[in-house]
Amino acid sequence: MRGSFRFLRVAGIDLRVHYTFPLVLLYGAVLWAGPQGARGALFGCFLMLALFACVVLHELGHSLVARRLGIPVREIVLLPIGGMALMVRTPRRPLHELLIAAAGPLVSGLLAAGFFGLLAAWYQRPVLDAFQLVDPRHAQPSGLTLVAWLSTSNLGLLLFNLIPAFPMDGGRMLRAILASFLGFQRATRIAAALGQMVAMLLGAFAVWNGLVLLAVVAVFIFIAAAQQRAAEEARGVLSTLRLGDAYNKYALVLSPGDRVSKVVDYLLTSYQPDFAVLHGGDLLGVVTRNVVLRALADDPNDAYVAGLMDRNVLRLDARQSLAEAQELMAEQSRTVAAVFAADRYLGLINLEDLREALQIAAFLKLHDERYGGGSRVGATPAA
Repeated sequence: MRGSFRFLRVAGIDLRVHYTFPLVLLYGAVLWAGPQGARGALFGCFLMLALFACVVLHELGHSLVARRLGIPVREIVLLPIGGMALMVRTPRRPLHELLIAAAGPLVSGLLAAGFFGLLAAWYQRPVLDAFQLVDPRHAQPSGLTLVAWLSTSNLGLLLFNLIPAFPMDGGRMLRAILASFLGFQRATRIAAALGQMVAMLLGAFAVWNGLVLLAVVAVFIFIAAAQQRAAEEARGVLSTLRLGDAYNKYALVLSPGDRVSKVVDYLLTSYQPDFAVLHGGDLLGVVTRNVVLRALADDPNDAYVAGLMDRNVLRLDARQSLAEAQELMAEQSRTVAAVFAADRYLGLINLEDLREALQIAAFLKLHDERYGGGSRVGATPAA
């Protein structure tokens, strides 16, 4: 995620912190500094760090279940409003999404139970009376206060994440249940609409009570629900198109003996950013615009493209859908892939081709809905 840096790697998953994260430490410091002074400010920062350690465990719950089900997880990002586990692709089986979504709240529930158990053993009064320990106006920085804070905070994480506001955990669980009999596209529309409705109610409540952080969370939920709905609509459109209909059929190609100067000519006289290097019709590798520009900056000599090409090219079958291609390219962090019919190389397709195909297909779909299927003009969309 942009604007974040990695601070740890756990179970092969990068843990990253957004540059705005120190705001939550500042919030904790200010919250406890008023009644407790400098000692309280340090304690407030420590409480926030402990809370976000629990948030990391919550997100690891999602991530480890996702990986167990074969869905790669790119990273976990910590923001002032919480954490996000960024999966390479959305689970397409309702049961898988249900299990992944439920894993995070389950972890928070177990943590809450554990801390409440510790609190009950430590605190000599009724556990419900311990809620006053989380109030900085009455509590003192101590281990008991820390346990009380983590007990109530994890309980809050559990309950808040179970709110059926897509794309929060509760909303994803709702979508998984709906998708089992409505399909992902309709289920996403319903869950996203409900999520935005809940977000507006949360936002109104937050503004009325002056809860700035909750208002920010509500805005985040509203925007994220709209993005998720748009992404699912796009996937639905891309799933109807095949790679064999969308790859660049008229692409310029190179041979191993060509030099960088020829690629530069192609870049200046065409819109093509990627070039296949062929020998006798066989694909040897791919040369991209970025690689050529770096080569020109590093070496003024007119090098051969054979020394610059990427030989490890993602191979896709022409019968695969554009949605599958997009997911595979994201999973392997590729911007370009080669399209094959059996062992015969056909051409290249890149992320820009996918975006263009989506725009054309979406326009044609809208055109058909307005004027009827028989009014479509032209061939199948091709990049």
